Amino acid sequence: MTKDQGLFHEIPCLTERSSTISGRELQKKVFKGADKRIIGLYLQKFIQYNLELFSFLGIEAHIEGSDLNASIFFKTSKFIGTIPLRAPDTGKQIGDFVVSPRFTGTNRFEEYVEILDLLGDEISPEFIDSLPLASKRAFRPPLYLEAVKFISALEKLVKQHWRKFDNKETQSSQPSGQVNWNKYANHSFKVEQSLVYPIRKNFLSEFHLEFSEIRFVYDLCKSELLSSNTPISIRTAISKRISFLDERLYFHKPKITSKIQVKNVDGVTIKEAKQIANRILSFNLIDGTAWRVDFADVFEKFIQYIFKEVAKSIGGKFITNLKIYSNTKKRFQWNLNNLEPDGVLIKDDQVIFIDAKYKSHFYNKFDHNENLKEEHRKDLHQILAYSSFNNANQKVGFLCYPSNKIEVSHIDYSFSQMNFSNMVVMVGVPFKKEAIPKAKEAIIEKFEKIASAYPFAT
Repeated sequence: MTKDQGLFHEIPCLTERSSTISGRELQKKVFKGADKRIIGLYLQKFIQYNLELFSFLGIEAHIEGSDLNASIFFKTSKFIGTIPLRAPDTGKQIGDFVVSPRFTGTNRFEEYVEILDLLGDEISPEFIDSLPLASKRAFRPPLYLEAVKFISALEKLVKQHWRKFDNKETQSSQPSGQVNWNKYANHSFKVEQSLVYPIRKNFLSEFHLEFSEIRFVYDLCKSELLSSNTPISIRTAISKRISFLDERLYFHKPKITSKIQVKNVDGVTIKEAKQIANRILSFNLIDGTAWRVDFADVFEKFIQYIFKEVAKSIGGKFITNLKIYSNTKKRFQWNLNNLEPDGVLIKDDQVIFIDAKYKSHFYNKFDHNENLKEEHRKDLHQILAYSSFNNANQKVGFLCYPSNKIEVSHIDYSFSQMNFSNMVVMVGVPFKKEAIPKAKEAIIEKFEKIASAYPFAT
């Protein structure tokens, strides 16, 4: 544990088994009031005290050994995030447990932000009520994460020419509209002013209060994105977009605000920009509570993006989240109403189902863990079920996992008596923007081999 940062422990997501931490070590450094003779009991209490937050972040805590020799290790899942923990002996806060992205970069969020910006999807952290994070702002989502989203939302907003009616006073030669008669009476005694009427009129303009508040938030985001807080790769990539927005918003004056009102009449683009703006405005008001991001959702969209690019290159079509509905009227309560593969790649008569799984299998290829086998069995049955909706004798499905490097292999399952076969292609993809071109190339190469092996299917 690092006291300066309030950090109890940090491990990557998709860790099947972390290194063990001995109970005696924890007793010396953290659980100082615990009786070391029954440290195993205190480790059980530690898990129970923090069970709700461990569950929120998808962490499994396991104890091995007993009494003086008891130790603890952790398994992480698809979530990244931070939770505050309490000690079993005093109930006091002892530090934060951090689950970080499984990347090799020095900045834990750098690749994540690049991918989000590429996908253009609104994927935000989830928060729950908890003790304030002991690490305060060190391990909460960084401001530049929201700032990049705001820049993307603002780019869409300025293209819409967001205008509103503004009621302003002007002068007219005719007493039409709402005339300020008191003001007119004060100057009408002058001959040259007798036919000058001060009236209020509505003007349709983009120079309105709400846009000025948005401009204020833009200035905050610009300052953050160009600061040393933001990784240089993100700063470099976004500088041209900031130059465009600087030019587009040149005549807009910022209006200081602590919150922008979101109205029911606001369009989708306006509402999105306002909601992100409010998250940015409230960023410095709290030190943070327990939070998480579902990387399985992000990985699914990342794989969908790659296969869309593949479809463009081969002249095919890629359909995302296709729903396969059940037509049965009488169902049990636990029956599924529909199946939903992550995507379907269609080229001529070839139909290939795609499923993305944010799991640790390609990081633990030689592990005999029964859990990994059972999880893969489920994934395999799922892709085989999806492939059953293809009427070809030789069916093909793709299972995609995150990996340290690009890997493409396949497993053939055949039923020789009926001349049926099913190929499951296993694809490992590094969860990084820079991996997309090579992943696309490897998938296209595999697709062409499949097409040449089964020419009747194309």
